Amino acid sequence: MAIHSKAVLVVGGGAAGMMAALGAAGHGARVTVLERMEKVGKKILLTGNGRCNISNTQLNLSRYHGAPAGFTERVLRSFSPAQTMGFFKTLGLFCVEEEEGRVYPSCGQASAVLSVLRFEMERRGVQVHGGAEVSQLIPKERGFTVATKDGRAFKADRVIVATGGLASPQLGSNGSGFSLLEGLGHRVSPLFPSLVQLNLLAPFLKEWDGVRFHGAVAVVSGGNVLRVERGEIQLTDDGASGIPVLDLSRTVGDCLLNRRAVSLDVRLLPDRTPDDLWDDVQTRLSSRPDETLERAFVGLVHTKLIPILLREAGYKNQHVPCRLSSNENARRFVGLLNSWLLPITGTQPFERAQVTAGGVDPSELDPSTLESKRVPHLFLAGEILDVDGDCGGYNLQWAWSSGFVAGTHAAL
Repeated sequence: MAIHSKAVLVVGGGAAGMMAALGAAGHGARVTVLERMEKVGKKILLTGNGRCNISNTQLNLSRYHGAPAGFTERVLRSFSPAQTMGFFKTLGLFCVEEEEGRVYPSCGQASAVLSVLRFEMERRGVQVHGGAEVSQLIPKERGFTVATKDGRAFKADRVIVATGGLASPQLGSNGSGFSLLEGLGHRVSPLFPSLVQLNLLAPFLKEWDGVRFHGAVAVVSGGNVLRVERGEIQLTDDGASGIPVLDLSRTVGDCLLNRRAVSLDVRLLPDRTPDDLWDDVQTRLSSRPDETLERAFVGLVHTKLIPILLREAGYKNQHVPCRLSSNENARRFVGLLNSWLLPITGTQPFERAQVTAGGVDPSELDPSTLESKRVPHLFLAGEILDVDGDCGGYNLQWAWSSGFVAGTHAAL
């Protein structure tokens, strides 16, 4: 006697939704995907600057935020980076590992990642409906009725919500899943942009716009250093960006949410000690007594930063000769090279963010299956949950892992 296969409906056709659909279909379910946009996976095309940072082999739980580490680890162990790479290999997409464990498709195309996922959904018989924004999830005695804004209704034995968060709404994630789940009794923790540029308060931001340098940045609040990151930092006319800054934005957002004053500590030369910097500055000033201050420091830091640093250090004229420099101003100059503290006024909005911090409380799910404890046969995956990662493939790995777990168990 044939076993009746489950009808599984996936709400959302992003990375987590597509993996959930494939996981369910791979276990015999009849799968339908409802996607608000006309086509699935639009956000994937822009990940990794168009190359798609699929995963990270150096999976470090400290790079994930929101949910307790035990919850996140349990899901990630169920579908690891090695399994992710193996899965894509079976689809014909080979991956390569680059610096810091980052994994990319060897062809260098995010479009190839999306294509092989779409081809596999077609091969497994997954039905995809674009332009289908879900307006209501209605639990029934057996299964669900899922209504869309254009008046359609779908029946399902199991539902997986993988609608994403609020980040990059222009690519499909508009936060609609949160209201659907709140309507079913789930608690959603406060939402704020993460992996996003920081806005700073300073009169010289337009002057330093476009500067890039390898250094360090730290989040400081209440006199305490909360987090430090290193790498290439980009200075903008609003504040600061670059991977180290984006990684700090989660900590910043949490401070702002709790109304805590927060600053960015920019460390231009983190590999040099204050004593070493002092000796360098003194040598430059004493060996070139008739040279202007501005010229004396060329080669120490980016030239666009020199006049700004001189003003911030108290020098009234950057064109005066070095012999007129005071020890007090020189000390301030060295202090800024070592630690340049600037107030953070906020972050860029969700439209500029890569990921959403906050989401559905993970304690309301079974970590082994990602099934809701509040609504039987309802599963969640991806960014809709209060789990977000740093740059480097962590968020996509969460999408693959959580999608696989939810899809697999929804089919059983």
